[in-house]
Amino acid sequence: MPTPDIDRFQLRWSRKLSLTSRILAVNLFALALMASGLFFLDSYRTRLVAERQAAAESQVKLLATSLAEMSSEADAATLAKFAKTEKLRVRLYGQDGTKSYDSNSATGPTYRLIDPAKEPWRKTAARWIDQGFDFIVRAPDLEQYREPTSDVATAWPEFSGLRPGISHSLVRFAPDLTHVVTAATILPDGQTRLLTIGNPRDIRSLVRAERFSIGIFMVAVLSISILLSLFLARTIVKPLQYLARAAVRVRLGRSPDVTIPRMPSRRDEIGMLARALSDMSSALRQRIDATEAFAADVAHEIKNPLASLRSALDGIDNVDKPELRAELMAVAHADVQRMDRLISDISDASRIDAQLAKANFEPIDMGDMIEQLLEARESRGADGSVRIAFARPRRGITVIMGEDIRIERVLTNLLDNAVSFSPPDGVVEISATRSDDEVIIRISDQGPGIPPHERETVFRRFHSARPESEGFGKHSGLGLAIARTIIEGHHGSISVDDREDGLQGACFRISLPVPQPPEPVE
Repeated sequence: MPTPDIDRFQLRWSRKLSLTSRILAVNLFALALMASGLFFLDSYRTRLVAERQAAAESQVKLLATSLAEMSSEADAATLAKFAKTEKLRVRLYGQDGTKSYDSNSATGPTYRLIDPAKEPWRKTAARWIDQGFDFIVRAPDLEQYREPTSDVATAWPEFSGLRPGISHSLVRFAPDLTHVVTAATILPDGQTRLLTIGNPRDIRSLVRAERFSIGIFMVAVLSISILLSLFLARTIVKPLQYLARAAVRVRLGRSPDVTIPRMPSRRDEIGMLARALSDMSSALRQRIDATEAFAADVAHEIKNPLASLRSALDGIDNVDKPELRAELMAVAHADVQRMDRLISDISDASRIDAQLAKANFEPIDMGDMIEQLLEARESRGADGSVRIAFARPRRGITVIMGEDIRIERVLTNLLDNAVSFSPPDGVVEISATRSDDEVIIRISDQGPGIPPHERETVFRRFHSARPESEGFGKHSGLGLAIARTIIEGHHGSISVDDREDGLQGACFRISLPVPQPPEPVE
C-alpha cells in the first residue's frame, strides 16, 4: 500500500507553537491589520491640514484683492472685521518692509497660543499619546512656531520669492502641538505685503476624536478576539487533548475499561475524529481479545494430541508385546497426523485475513465453479453413496467478484460436511440463484440438522461436532470458522438454518454481493 503524501500537512515555522497559540496568533494578526487604521488617521490629518492651507491661501488672496480696491480708511476696518470673523491675526507691511498694521492692536488677540507648562496633566498625557502615534505612523516633524524678533517682512519665510498675485502658506506646530497656519501674498501694487496667522486647534481635536473612536473599537475587537480564541481553544484543543490522553491510556493498556469518548453531540470534525478513534480502539481491542482467545484455544487444542502422543511414547518403553507396541505406534502416528492437520489449519486461519486484504478479486460465475467442483468430486469418488443434486443456473446471472481458490475452499468444506452428515444413499442439494443484488448459494443435507441454539456455535474456532461414524481427530474444528472469514472477506454472509422444504436436515446459506456497474462519467 503506498505511503500517503503527508508533507503538505507538515508545519514549518509554527511547528513548536501549540494550537491555542496559533489560534490567538491568527486572530491577533487579523486585529493588527485593523490597526492599520492608524495610518488612515495620518492621511486624514494630512488632508485636513492641506485643506486649511488651501483655504488660508484663498482667503489671503481675496483679502488682498479687496484691499486694492478700497481707501486706506476702509482698509483698517476691513482688516479688523476680517480678523475678528475668521479668528486670524492680520499684518500689513509697507514699501520699506516694516509693519504698518497688526489686527491685534485693533481687535485684541483673536486666538491664544497655550503654554503647555500651564495645562493639566491630562493634556500632557494627550500630547505624549499624539507624539507616540506620530512616531508609529512616521508623521512629518513640523518645525516649532516662533514669533520673529523683528517686525519686518523679511523675518517671515513665507514672503521669500513671492510675486504679486501669488499666495504662499506654511504649517508649524504651536508649543502645545496644535497647528499654526500662516499665509502670505503681495498686493497688486507690488510693494505692500499681507500676512495672516491662524491657530486651527480643531485639527488636533478632530484627529484625537477619530483616534479615540478607533481605539475604543480596537479594544472591543481585541476583547472579542481573545474571547473567541479562548472559546475555540476550549472547543477544539481541550477535546483533542482529552482524546489524546484517552488514546495514550488505551495504548498503555493500564485498564481494560478505558474507552475513547464518542462525543455523539458533536457533528464537526472533532466528533468525527472521536468516533473514528473510538471505533478503531474498539476494533483493536476486539482483535486483541480474539487473538488472545485464539492463542488460548490453540494451546488447548495442541495439548490434547501432545498428551496422547506422550502417553503412547512413554508406554512403548514399558510394553513387550509386539501387538501392543504396534497399537501404541499407531496411536502416536495418528496424533502426529492430527497435530500436523491442526497446525496447517491454524496457519491458514491466522493468515487468511491478511491474504484476503491483498487479494485481487476477479469475476467468478458461481454456476460454472460449482459444476466444475462437482465433476472433480465425482471423478475422485469423494462422495461415496451420497448423491449431490445441482440445478445449473443460467450462465452469467450468478457472477460475483472474488478469489476463486478461497470460494472453492468454502464450497468444498460445506459439501464435505453435508456429505459426512447425510445418511447412505442420501441426497445433498446445492443451488445458486440471483436475488436482486446478491447471489444466494444453498447447500442442504439430510442429516440430523443443527439445533437453533448451536447455529452460531458451529462457526466458532475449534468447535467440532462430527458424526459418530467418523473417527476422532480427523477435523480441527476450524473449517466453518475459516469459511465465515472468507465469505465476510468477500463482503458476504454465511448462516445455517433448517431446510426450506421442511424435511430433516441443515441448510447452509451463503450470500455474496453482485458487482455493480461503474457510474457513468459526466
